[in-house]
Amino acid sequence: MTTTPALTHFDSQGQAHMVDVAAKASTHRIGIAQGRIVMHPATLAIILEGTAKKGDVLGIARIAGIMAAKKTSDLIPLCHPLALTRVAVEFTTEQESSSILCSAAVETVGPTGVEMEALTAVQIALLTIYDMCKAVDRGMTITDVKLQEKHGGKSGTYIAEK
Repeated sequence: MTTTPALTHFDSQGQAHMVDVAAKASTHRIGIAQGRIVMHPATLAIILEGTAKKGDVLGIARIAGIMAAKKTSDLIPLCHPLALTRVAVEFTTEQESSSILCSAAVETVGPTGVEMEALTAVQIALLTIYDMCKAVDRGMTITDVKLQEKHGGKSGTYIAEK
């Protein structure tokens, strides 16, 4: 019989709390997340041609994702503020599905992981694309946001199944 691990953000009385990471070893930690935004082909063309009225959609979305990773602890109540050593946000356009895949890799050296920072970077980058293009396509869909990889710490490596 396997047991389900306890949720770490709750104490023995079931009250929410910030996890104490003081005794955890500082290690190099990496979180990689991805997500997709699906749109009309004409919207994708506007982005790729650089003719969106609000400017360079992917450039601004990249900066938004990086900024979001740095502000994750301000957005998610029980996340620790972290000194990030690297945040990389990349986009891959996929003509056949009329979509843009966003990937965010976040790194730190510390006592807790950066999965939430990577997931936040992806979500905000994709929301920024939506915001910048909503005038021409309100039906865009953000989908498939998930943690792809996590490295470092006591629990080691996690790689999502394909």
